[in-house]
Amino acid sequence: MIYSTATVPVNPQGEVTLTREQVWAGLVLKARDAREFLPAGLCTRCDVTEESPTHFVRDATIGGKELREIITLEALRKVTFFQATGPREGAIINEIVEDAEQALQLRFYCYLGLRDLAPDGPEERAEQAQFDSEQGYRAALLSTLQRTRALVAQGRL
Repeated sequence: MIYSTATVPVNPQGEVTLTREQVWAGLVLKARDAREFLPAGLCTRCDVTEESPTHFVRDATIGGKELREIITLEALRKVTFFQATGPREGAIINEIVEDAEQALQLRFYCYLGLRDLAPDGPEERAEQAQFDSEQGYRAALLSTLQRTRALVAQGRL
């Protein structure tokens, strides 16, 4: 089982301040179309294929892998990506939280397994190490905030 977590401040000193609503709008946009938020060429397809009042489904090609995710939105708080098909199974969560001083934080955490591979095998350990590395999900949180700031500056959020 892979468990990883990272938390970053939304408004570190020296950055343009984002509101909870702006961070939320960025997370929703990222959930609907990851191509604007991932490095160029990493996500080559990202289509919402079903929608309901409680969730939507997206089919995507990320890193050359086909996947389907069921995505739930808890307004202004949390986006959960359930891995329905693809190399992983489990959930990835992006959550807007506040620290003890009420400063906004963006938190990632996941509980995942690799589909059809042995639990705690070499592939799973390598995936865990990648998630926890400097290029892992902490970097993804920072780039999500950076892209959200750019979209706000462009008047798109």
